[in-house]
Amino acid sequence: MSDVTQPDTMKIEDYLAQGGVLTAPGNVPARYRGELMRLMSSFVDSELAASAGFAQSINFAPGIKERIAASRITLEKADHAERVLNVMGGFGTDTGRYQSQHDWAARVPREADLGAARRAGDMRLSVFHYPLNGWTDAVVMNVLQGLATGVQMTELTRVSYAPLAEVFREIAPREARHAELGLEGLERLASSPEGVVGALTSLAYWRPRVAAGFGVAGSGRYDVLRKFGLRHRPNEELLADWEGLVSQRLSAFGLG
Repeated sequence: MSDVTQPDTMKIEDYLAQGGVLTAPGNVPARYRGELMRLMSSFVDSELAASAGFAQSINFAPGIKERIAASRITLEKADHAERVLNVMGGFGTDTGRYQSQHDWAARVPREADLGAARRAGDMRLSVFHYPLNGWTDAVVMNVLQGLATGVQMTELTRVSYAPLAEVFREIAPREARHAELGLEGLERLASSPEGVVGALTSLAYWRPRVAAGFGVAGSGRYDVLRKFGLRHRPNEELLADWEGLVSQRLSAFGLG
């Protein structure tokens, strides 16, 4: 946490821009609260949708080890959603009603193209609206989105609302392990010619859809979020980091 103090005369934006943190709902101004709630809703909705998706993929698993991995991801993503939803509860969110407001397993047709668009009332990243199509597809999607989550965690663990930042710091190692589980599965797939063909097909499908989750370059909202200490690096930098990680990891399996 920052040791920056907040004089009575200092504007909240200046305090946060200098690395200050907020520690309780009572000292959070209205606009900051709105942006913070949007950030938390996006994470919670994405984790609940991801958990529902991987729950459906458990029965795609070719062996016990893979079933355990998919089950672990299903469980832990639901747990991560609950942890952040509990922070939202401090701001008056009805957590019971919130978690039941959508069918988290619902998906659009496979051929749909949502770009980065959110659907009405549902803040999940657009990638979590698409269906998984078998085990290879689930592994590839988990690798790409898992690496994306790792990059995004470098932002989330530094948000200026201290209770949320602490939750994200607790979550981050488990999210990293989810990506590693995916990479272990991808390595096994890449060991056979048919596995390589399937992986390349899924990579072509998922890569642009995961990339869309980083948002547009030159986002006007970024400046607002940066001033509030809710973001530190722009979308295009995070996307470039992810693309570099993906290329490195895929090349190691002959899939680059």
